[in-house]
Amino acid sequence: MSLNFDPSALSLVAAGNMEAIGALAVIAVLVMAALLLVIKNVLYVCQPNEVLIFAGRSRKVGDKILGYRIIRGGRALRIPLFETVDRMDLTNMIIELQVRGAYCKGGIPLDIQGIANIKIPGEEPLLNNTLERFLGKGREEIMKTARETLEGNLRGVLATLTPEQVNTDKQLFASKLTEEAEHDFSRLGLVLDTLNIQNISDEVGYLDAIGRQRSAQIRRAALVAEAAAQAEAAEKKWANTRQAELASIEAQIQIVGKETERRVADSQTRREALIAQQQAQVQALIAQATAEVQMQEARIEQVRRQLQADVIQPADAERRRAEEDAKGHAAQLIEQGQATARALSELAATYQGSGTAGRDVLLMQKLVPLMRTISGTIGDLKVDRMTVLPSALGQAGDEPFAAKLISYAEQIKAATGVDVPKIVRDKYGDGK
Repeated sequence: MSLNFDPSALSLVAAGNMEAIGALAVIAVLVMAALLLVIKNVLYVCQPNEVLIFAGRSRKVGDKILGYRIIRGGRALRIPLFETVDRMDLTNMIIELQVRGAYCKGGIPLDIQGIANIKIPGEEPLLNNTLERFLGKGREEIMKTARETLEGNLRGVLATLTPEQVNTDKQLFASKLTEEAEHDFSRLGLVLDTLNIQNISDEVGYLDAIGRQRSAQIRRAALVAEAAAQAEAAEKKWANTRQAELASIEAQIQIVGKETERRVADSQTRREALIAQQQAQVQALIAQATAEVQMQEARIEQVRRQLQADVIQPADAERRRAEEDAKGHAAQLIEQGQATARALSELAATYQGSGTAGRDVLLMQKLVPLMRTISGTIGDLKVDRMTVLPSALGQAGDEPFAAKLISYAEQIKAATGVDVPKIVRDKYGDGK
């Protein structure tokens, strides 16, 4: 029995199989594409700097029931028709703070400029507060809310600090502001990463005055430190100089000590000869001095005796004679004084008893020596003629001067017996 094989029938069967395989491949590709499309729509991948919020299904967290679930990192599938997905960026947000006219303690308005870095927390429960307040809002709106909150906290903290504290310790100011803002930011669901105060100024110049005062203090401290350093350097310099001088003096002392030791050794070698020589010289001087003393003693005795004979005894005799003369002269003076005193007493008694006449007599006695003195100053005067004027009164009733002279001359002659005209003629006239 024989089997006949038809090649054309085999080719038809192969062609049919190929068509079926192609159709299956197309179906598989379509299924894979549909599966990928479904996975892309329901599978969400969370980046490290964001969180995914799947809303639509309730879950219990502690005592609270939340209508969403949070995915931080990794991936998750969304249940179609039951959940919606939102993304929230966790990157930092930089806020520039500019507060003008904020009053600090003491009533000084200040202008504050600073930089704050805030972010959205990635952990619960703070993230729940963030989602409740800012889900679906843009970053600009979040930054505006954070800026306004920080500015209010800044004004509150600034009111508790003095301008000096704000200006000198910006770190303290920033830390107080951070502590004040943490509570409000926690309620908002935000985190304040960093806060730096860049500039503090005022329009009234108060901080500039503080800065100038501080600069003056710093300059004064610098000058004091510089002067102290210069003084210390000078002190060290002179200390080094002193050490060098002391070393030099010590070396000189050692040299002098060695020289002295050498001289002592030389002196000791010559000591015996020098001692004998000096002893001989001393003995000769002693003998000479002894002889000189004896000679001077004899001379002293001679001078004493000569002095006794030539000076002391004559002086003693002269002294005794002078004493006797003085006693006699003193007795004479005593007697003359006593006689003068008695005469003056009697004269005074007579003067007191005689009245006006006694006064005129005493006046004439005093005028006579005066006239002699006056006439003695005239010199040689020759009187040819002396004319006696009458005693008639003048036209005014006064006695003429010539008449007064004649009257005075007559009264002097009557009282003392002295003829003034005659004395004048005898002394200065020619005797006629």
